[in-house]
Amino acid sequence: MTLENFQGIFKNKTVFVTGHTGFQGSWLSLWLKLLGANVIGYSLEPPTKPSLFESLDLQNEMTHIIADIRDKKKLSDSLKTHKPDFVFHLAAQSLVRISYEKPLETFETNVIGTVNVLESIRNCTSVRSCIIMTSDKCYDNKTHRPHLEDDPMGGYDPYSASKGSAELAVSAYRNSFFGNNRSSNCVEIATTRVGNVIGGGDWAKDRIIPDSIRSICDQENIHIRNPNFIRPWQYVLEPLSGILWLATKMYLEPNKFSGAWNFGPSVTQEHISVKELVSVILEKWNSNVGLEIDKNSNDLYESPSLTIDSSKSKKYLGWENIFSIEEAIDATVLWYKKFINVDTDIQQFTTRQIDNYIAKAKEKNLIWAN
Repeated sequence: MTLENFQGIFKNKTVFVTGHTGFQGSWLSLWLKLLGANVIGYSLEPPTKPSLFESLDLQNEMTHIIADIRDKKKLSDSLKTHKPDFVFHLAAQSLVRISYEKPLETFETNVIGTVNVLESIRNCTSVRSCIIMTSDKCYDNKTHRPHLEDDPMGGYDPYSASKGSAELAVSAYRNSFFGNNRSSNCVEIATTRVGNVIGGGDWAKDRIIPDSIRSICDQENIHIRNPNFIRPWQYVLEPLSGILWLATKMYLEPNKFSGAWNFGPSVTQEHISVKELVSVILEKWNSNVGLEIDKNSNDLYESPSLTIDSSKSKKYLGWENIFSIEEAIDATVLWYKKFINVDTDIQQFTTRQIDNYIAKAKEKNLIWAN
């Protein structure tokens, strides 16, 4: 069933994924394998223990290159060697709090790393579609409405600023070096701004889901920094279905889909706070651990509310979120429960979650699933 999705475009294609050892990169790599792709991963070592990448045994399912996105020569040589049809750039320093501790590394990784990808693609004629995932935090968040793709870039903290800077760099390269009007290199380049992703297998520090799961397993109270902050929570497979479909459209219909795209929940969907999210997790887990507000955490600024408008993706791609927030939390909690059960084949179960998601997309008659 999976091979038929996205018009079967990825079957027998070579796909280059940066950041493949991370949370979203691991889900994407597994899905691409199920779609029949030859997946080439380029990333640092898995960033956490446990690691979703290692739990899925992906190192034995794909070409696994351990390298730094800041190493321009290594990156360029890897692309030339493997000659991919598609590039998905997910490698990033992705944590706001770490960006305060390591601002230089954050800018080097998120901005220069992205430029290295663009420079390498200029010299790799096999690539037809490149998707660069940035963040919903790339916007200059000074409005109370959901952000549209042409809103100004900005960012108060180093992480947000680095993502806004990456967007500007991509725009400059796309306008200057790619496309039929600029050069012989006609690769399609798009950026995607994604909401706060939840799902099984995220073990990063200072992220609400893994922090909550660790506390529940250790029977300790869950500490939350900003209980009333609102974020566009969405299930991990939602934006991944978006970038896979966008890459497909870019491949099949050149010169129509390059640019920036939001992939987040519908503006009409319920947006819940951090405290509400954790409360639902505790209810689903049937846990009696408590919540504690970390009163010493307000020294580092984060925007209290952030939402994005994905109506462009719905109008021009026929893409939209499938899961409600409750369904997203259900699937997330179930994954962690299965992981804790040592008898579970976690690769098989994760594959089943992808199949279940696709089945629901078919029920909703989404074009990419049929």
